[in-house]
Amino acid sequence: MTVTTAIDTTPAGTGRRPRGRGRYTIGEVAAYTGLSAHTLRWYERIGLMPHVDRSHTGQRRYTDRDLDWLDLVGKLRLTGMPVADMVRYAELVREGEHTVAERERLLSAHREDVRRRMAELRSTLDVLDHKIDRYARARRANEERYAAPGVTSPDS
Repeated sequence: MTVTTAIDTTPAGTGRRPRGRGRYTIGEVAAYTGLSAHTLRWYERIGLMPHVDRSHTGQRRYTDRDLDWLDLVGKLRLTGMPVADMVRYAELVREGEHTVAERERLLSAHREDVRRRMAELRSTLDVLDHKIDRYARARRANEERYAAPGVTSPDS
């Protein structure tokens, strides 16, 4: 039997939340985040997801707060944060306010790593831009040379 819900399963990455009841099934959360149900269950097992509520039948029921957390985890993944660091951050959050300084240190160190990698990518992008410009100039020069009257293209 197939059960449908009135939730809008907007594709991941759009920044729009699914519209629903404030309680979401694992399938609905998977559709919203782009993560598989297997990955969501794994996040729970390794301690990356806080406790996820269950229905009276044992089915996972995610909340808007869980979606907020998964949005953050998605951003941390996008920046290349190691899973072990994400799990450590989750543990610190669960431990409470006395871990604020350690959370700040962990995120600050990661931010510096992200900035370093962004600088490397900018440098690499500069090299690519240079090469592309060089090939575009060479292509235009070839087109102009063979466009002159009486000049035959080597492909002819």
